[in-house]
Amino acid sequence: MSLRLPPLASLRLFEAAARHASFKQAAEELGLTPSAVSHGIDTLETWLGAPLFDRSGRAVSLTAAGEDLLPYVSEGLSMIATGAHRVSPLLGARRIRVSVAPTFARRWLVPRLGRFRGRHPEIDLHVDTSHRQAVFPLDGVDLAIRMGPAPWPSARSELLFRETLQPVAHPDLAARLPQREGRIDWARAPLIHVATVENDWAAWFAAAAAATGETLPPPGRGLHVDTVDLALEAAAQGLGVALARLPLCAGALSSPAPLSPAPAAPAPSSPASPVLSPLAGCPPVPVRTGYWALLPSGHEPRREIAAFLRWLKGESAAFMA
Repeated sequence: MSLRLPPLASLRLFEAAARHASFKQAAEELGLTPSAVSHGIDTLETWLGAPLFDRSGRAVSLTAAGEDLLPYVSEGLSMIATGAHRVSPLLGARRIRVSVAPTFARRWLVPRLGRFRGRHPEIDLHVDTSHRQAVFPLDGVDLAIRMGPAPWPSARSELLFRETLQPVAHPDLAARLPQREGRIDWARAPLIHVATVENDWAAWFAAAAAATGETLPPPGRGLHVDTVDLALEAAAQGLGVALARLPLCAGALSSPAPLSPAPAAPAPSSPASPVLSPLAGCPPVPVRTGYWALLPSGHEPRREIAAFLRWLKGESAAFMA
């Protein structure tokens, strides 16, 4: 007897909405409108005769029926995606799709890709720098590079390198930062925050307190941007003090900036030479976060993916050395 299957397209919408706890974010991931996601889930709920989401207020959450259904749908879609990759010549052997954060791609990965291409010219490499979370293997991603403090529990995780935070600024701005008792008055200093790593300043102040006696300025004060690269560019334009993530951003820095007064206005940034300097008296602080290569757990990667992972680890070892 043939199985009676629910609408398969609606299952994909259900899985994405459940994972994000948001119809809007599911729609952004799938390239649809929130209305289309909502209608697709309505169709699935009608077929099942049971509500899957509680839609009270702006947020959505799974009902008991949705909680019961989700693991079956996630596992089923994962098995379909895995099987398709194994049998399809278009999805397999010589193509790798890598999901990576934009700053890491620009400052670390792309400058080194020539060496990988020279070693493996037969492999087609696709680099995706969108901010969305990579889900193996549903999104067709073979390997992801993400920043975080610890291995991912649901993926095979290979540490590439850990990070150090260093306050940096344009030297002219550094010379004019407000001071108190011969040190930077952080309560009045213009800080640049990155939305995706908004706890960086708190981590730096907490770790630097023992060595310098620094105190945390009012939370949220200053300029807010959404990428590390944009924060460094804003700092290079003299708009405030940013936190450089070392060693990833080491190439953007020059020698330490002075703290003595100087009347000159900040100069425009020049791509020819670094215009950011570490602030004198502000120690670099090692943090738990690092960059990790993530792969689907549970099975050995294809030869091409394994070759890319070996190359990544070799490059990161040489980089840290």
